[in-house]
Amino acid sequence: MIKNLGYLMLLSILLVACSSEKETTEEVETDPVEEQEEESHEPAPEEQEETEMEQGPEYVYPLTGLEAEEEATNRIVAVMVNNHPKARPQTGLSQADLVFEILAEGNITRLMAMYQSEMPDKVGPVRSARPYYFNLADDYNALYIYHGAAEFIDDMLINGAADFLNGAIYDNDKVLFERSADRVAPHNSYVLFDSVYPKAEGKGYDIDMEYEEMNFTQDAEVEGDDATNVQFSYGSNSIQYQYQEASEQYIRFDGGTRTTELETGEDVTIDNIFILETYHQVVDSAGRREIDLSSGGDALLLQKGKVQHVQWERNNGRIIPTKDGEPVPFVPGKTWVNVIPTSPGVSGVSITGPTE
Repeated sequence: MIKNLGYLMLLSILLVACSSEKETTEEVETDPVEEQEEESHEPAPEEQEETEMEQGPEYVYPLTGLEAEEEATNRIVAVMVNNHPKARPQTGLSQADLVFEILAEGNITRLMAMYQSEMPDKVGPVRSARPYYFNLADDYNALYIYHGAAEFIDDMLINGAADFLNGAIYDNDKVLFERSADRVAPHNSYVLFDSVYPKAEGKGYDIDMEYEEMNFTQDAEVEGDDATNVQFSYGSNSIQYQYQEASEQYIRFDGGTRTTELETGEDVTIDNIFILETYHQVVDSAGRREIDLSSGGDALLLQKGKVQHVQWERNNGRIIPTKDGEPVPFVPGKTWVNVIPTSPGVSGVSITGPTE
């Protein structure tokens, strides 16, 4: 009897131990339904991609809004580019992030091409300085490159109006500037970009800068009326932009001739065209001008085959489009700013949509 009683007690202990072990195992094992619920919290690849697109890339180039591999701190380089008919086609315009086109003397415009995201081998032909250009360059914290100027303009730069490199000092040294044998002066001087930063450092200038990016939108659609063909004139010199639907960019014509790269024949393509009107005044017998780039006024903004009637303002040194006092964003890409006189102003710009 005692033997049977002991056997029953041992059996009870074993049953309790097995039951306890089974409960522990069940507690440790993951419920398949719970595991599926936990996995469902992970975003699908397409959802993750959409989220990244909404947030935008981590780093962008400040003047284009296009993705950069790292923070872009290399100093912006602003080059005075000759736009005389004898200087066309130019070299390096297709790689400029931002271009300002403004009248110099007569009906000939001059271009200030600004580079950061792309650095071409050379740019030019390079032409002489004007105050409204180097003031803009300084507002953008850019290194200003030109070739020659009137003595009083040189003095303004020497006295600190902007950080600069003057091609007249390095004329045809084959290091920073070189003359082309295919054209005659003053339409044949080119700046060699490999030497720009070393020369700037040699003058004690900073070649690294922190920049706030311009205002860009990530939206695929933009507002506005159809604008596939745009024409206006600087006096007798006509400018035309034609929209290319496949690339969603504009190509440019100057005096009826397509704007291309000299060496490759590549089109200069533009994502944003910002046409603004402002007061111009001839101030001397040489035909030099003063141009108001502070007061604001009427403007047009062309993007993706559409045009918006906007205002322009100077905000923290930068010229931006606004509507009802609020900034209007650029689309990511390259921008061309055309500054035109108030007479006839933006009302003299011809804009048409696609032909049927």
